[in-house]
Amino acid sequence: MSSKRRLGLSPNIIFIGLISFLTDVSSELIFTLMPLFLANVVGAATVVIGLIEGVAESTASLLKLLSGWLSDKLGNRKHLAFVGYALSTLSKPFMLFAGAWG
Repeated sequence: MSSKRRLGLSPNIIFIGLISFLTDVSSELIFTLMPLFLANVVGAATVVIGLIEGVAESTASLLKLLSGWLSDKLGNRKHLAFVGYALSTLSKPFMLFAGAWG
């Protein structure tokens, strides 16, 4: 067994797994708390919160279809994965700038 391998996995697999885990945890925390934030801090109505959540889920589903097609077309999944994780990481801090509704 190579000294560079841990648990029978290459360092790249361990690194990508760790990044994926941390991104998923942060996303799930945000999506769980988002309705409370929108209602209590921003002051959004229940209908608006539902619309925001629906648009977010629809956008995610459509982007999965598009990125899957693009991945098959380009044949390079590493770059798309990097762009996806980078966008996810860079977009979350912008929630700090959210203020009151209307």
